[in-house]
Amino acid sequence: MSEAEALFGGGVAVITGAGAGIGAGLARHAALELGMTVVLADVDTAAVAALRAELEEAGAGAVDVACDVRDPGALERLAERTVAEVGPVRLLVNNAGVEQFGYLWDTPVANWERLVAINVNGVFHGIRAFLPRMLAEPGRSWVWNLSSIGGVGAAPLQAPYIMSKHAVLALTECLHQEVELAGHAGHVHVQAVLPGAVASDIFESAGAVEDGDIAAAEEHRQAMLKVKAQAMDPLDAARVFFDQAAAGEFYLTSQPFVLDAMAARADTLVHRRAPVLLQGEFTVPAE
Repeated sequence: MSEAEALFGGGVAVITGAGAGIGAGLARHAALELGMTVVLADVDTAAVAALRAELEEAGAGAVDVACDVRDPGALERLAERTVAEVGPVRLLVNNAGVEQFGYLWDTPVANWERLVAINVNGVFHGIRAFLPRMLAEPGRSWVWNLSSIGGVGAAPLQAPYIMSKHAVLALTECLHQEVELAGHAGHVHVQAVLPGAVASDIFESAGAVEDGDIAAAEEHRQAMLKVKAQAMDPLDAARVFFDQAAAGEFYLTSQPFVLDAMAARADTLVHRRAPVLLQGEFTVPAE
């Protein structure tokens, strides 16, 4: 039995944005390889219903729930229902997120507000709804918040998304300290997830711009789709995240080049350099 299976096996995992990409990969690994019961939360009800059916057919325990993380009441109802009907939550994954392409000054206000409501507020609503219940349970539990390699860097034509992932990383680092300050460090474990290139549909569904330089926004989308073609399978990423979490890591990273990005960010800050504009094709670094 692996360390991850020993820690997480038999527990309940709640995953927002579970219908596709990293969320679905985490759900499949948790249910099929670790023996967890997974609560699949997403606004895409058809996607999580199909995933629940897939997992149940394989003999795993799964529940699908329609949930919009922009609504704090929806997260509260999800937490209440999960504890009452499924059991205490061992792992909360605040994963739901969206992208936005285009120059910041061209970004529609509605797109900006939607992205912040999902990527940042959604994480906060999840913590507000679930963490008090997790703190009240005697067993150990884990909170994972999805940042990104973008949370330790800068990139043009993705400013809203990059900003949101910096915010989630800072929120998670502060939350880690607060849990320790409140005397729960050995009880509730807070960890930041920083995927590099992991396959998902986030680029296809990303917001665009309605006015201004529409072509630049679309060109950047196409560049990022080339990254997706080289990206890591979500199930493989899930295995890495769970193994690192079980080992007690705080920053859960999918690929070694995420660590390189973290080191580059630290060097930029220490030497007070302006962010460097990278030229050429977007590619996934060789392992």
